[in-house]
Amino acid sequence: MSDRTAAGSGFSPEERAAMKEAAAERRRAARAGSKAEKAAADLQDVLDRIAAMAPDDRGLAEQVHAIVAEAAPGLAPKTWYGMPAWARDGKPVVFFQDAGKFKARYATLGFNDGAALDDGAMWPTAFALVRIGPEERALIAALARRAAGAEPVA
Repeated sequence: MSDRTAAGSGFSPEERAAMKEAAAERRRAARAGSKAEKAAADLQDVLDRIAAMAPDDRGLAEQVHAIVAEAAPGLAPKTWYGMPAWARDGKPVVFFQDAGKFKARYATLGFNDGAALDDGAMWPTAFALVRIGPEERALIAALARRAAGAEPVA
């Protein structure tokens, strides 16, 4: 019996854990005080999630967080299904999925549809991420600015 069907839900244990994390995030948001308190709590949640990652993933996530914060300061850090994410108008547009979260071969830098990365009839919305050098840093920064609405779609 596979991990997916062992519990009878059709979801893997990792997927069920992500859904539980999302429910907990919604409960925390409902209890939040002022906007400033919520923003501080959301940032701390992101930093805590990054700190809990395996060393390789943590290094990538720390770099992504720094790049997004610098390139798109209008995006607000928050967790999304237990992953570090950055939101515009309360909706996550950029997220970082560590390889360990779903036992994947590589980390993923992803973008939701609110990021409006539209480019013709087809465009990427997720990128495998194994290291960040100058070229990757520049691409992540440009994509974050576009996700924030700070750069026009090419």
